[in-house]
Amino acid sequence: MLAKWGAAVAAVALSGGALLGAAQPPSLPSPPPDAPTVDFPLPTGVPSIEPTKPSTPPPGPRPAPLLPQSVNLALKVERDGKLSVSEQVFVQARRTMTRHQPLRVDAGGGTYREFRVEHVGVKGTGSAEVTGDELVMKLGEGASTVTYTVDGAVRDAGGRQEVYWQIAGGWDVDVRLLRASFVAPDLPVKIVCLAGSRGSFLPCSSALVDHGQVLRVVQENLPAGEPVDLSVLLPDGTVGAAGAAEFGSLSPSAFALTPVSGIGLGVLAVVLVGGFVLLWLARGRDAKALAADVGPVELLSSDGGRVTFASPDGVLPGEIGTVVDERVDAADVTATVVDLAVRNYLSVRRAGDDWLLLRRNPPDGSLSAYERAVWQALLGDAAEVSLAALRGRRLDLSAVREELYAGVVRRDWFARRPDHERTRWLLAGVVLAALGAGATVVLALTIGHALLGVAVVIGGLGLALCARFMPARTRRGSVLVRQVRGLSGFLRGGAASAVPAADREMVLSRSLPYAVVLGETGQWLARFADLDTAADGTPGLYWYDGENLTRDFPTFLRELDALLTACGQLR
Repeated sequence: MLAKWGAAVAAVALSGGALLGAAQPPSLPSPPPDAPTVDFPLPTGVPSIEPTKPSTPPPGPRPAPLLPQSVNLALKVERDGKLSVSEQVFVQARRTMTRHQPLRVDAGGGTYREFRVEHVGVKGTGSAEVTGDELVMKLGEGASTVTYTVDGAVRDAGGRQEVYWQIAGGWDVDVRLLRASFVAPDLPVKIVCLAGSRGSFLPCSSALVDHGQVLRVVQENLPAGEPVDLSVLLPDGTVGAAGAAEFGSLSPSAFALTPVSGIGLGVLAVVLVGGFVLLWLARGRDAKALAADVGPVELLSSDGGRVTFASPDGVLPGEIGTVVDERVDAADVTATVVDLAVRNYLSVRRAGDDWLLLRRNPPDGSLSAYERAVWQALLGDAAEVSLAALRGRRLDLSAVREELYAGVVRRDWFARRPDHERTRWLLAGVVLAALGAGATVVLALTIGHALLGVAVVIGGLGLALCARFMPARTRRGSVLVRQVRGLSGFLRGGAASAVPAADREMVLSRSLPYAVVLGETGQWLARFADLDTAADGTPGLYWYDGENLTRDFPTFLRELDALLTACGQLR
């Protein structure tokens, strides 16, 4: 039978070969129904191959390779309202990246929004943990993945549900490329993605929903520290209430500018400006007196055919120093001693290496209160006293200081005592600044408006700094200052030859105390170096007993000035 079936097949094959060139394609006859069948068993152990459909790449762009300082995020809103986040961070070799993600943010309207982060995990090099109100990531070189769950990212918002999360921010280095994907149980209704500093309205580089209904965000070249805020609106009821956002009252900063503190600062500004204007007007008069050009001042007068010296406004030598520099110092007392000698109440004598002050006439009603105080402090009831003896005892010049300050007020050169005025305003400024500092602390810890306390501190410090300018002279005092400048010009430029020879001793003597207090002693004595003390009919200076006035008298002045300065009571 096999031979017959084989012959039939061969015949068909030959027949088909003969017809290859024919127009109709060949056809094979069906075998007869009763034709025998032959089974060819397959060898055991041969695997079967199931045909499969060739795989196709997933839709969308192929993922780009990770770049150093790049971040890939995957965000998924769960059915329970929590947000699952996975951050893949690629850190450059031998570098680190650190992120401080705030979990408490200002939500506006005096409220804050608080998030809770749980189930934090890290795969790679580095660590991540919740510290206080921050999620802190510290990652080393290479690729690391941080996963965590956020509770509080979803809130109800006007019939919708808003999902908010800061997908970047707080990195300590620039982020070269940020990519994020976002999926939720329902399609987004609205998407807002902002990049840059808080309050910025700059959109992200890209925020699009692909054909797979996945939101994809791209942000390039994000500066260090700057955030990327992603807000997605979902249909109402998309997720459950377990993930509802938590809000709280955000108390304004104790040092925030509020209406109350603004009014306080405004009042302070008005007071300070007003005070400075008044001080400028008062001191401006003195400044003009010190800066204005002063014409010739007539200090020599003729009386009965004799030329005499007369001070401006009848000011005494000790008073000049107090009016000009607003202080009582040793030069004022030294000039007063010389003036008492010139006016014949005492005399000065050279005694070897020492100097003597000798009583000539007792104090009388012609002396001012401060001059009597000088007399009492130096001579007292003694007939004479040496500078060496004065150095060996404690001088009490407090009465001199008190009377000089009181005298310039009595004579209307100052409205109030300069020393008391400075001290009073200085203490007032210090006390006010201290009270302001205390008020600042109390307000900051209680009701706020701490800027009110800061304003008081500023006012107090301003008052203390301006205290040294407070003792403004009166108008009469300012006029005297101009006259004193004219007196200084006279002492620097006057010539002895302008005075008759018989009157030169008296003019030198009466003007010398003013030269002492104004620091013109050397020049003034030099102009009278050729003084003939016998020209007035009486040899020698009546108040000075020494060899050479021009050479020796400055030594007496220096020693007396040092003695008075050493007592430490003049200021």
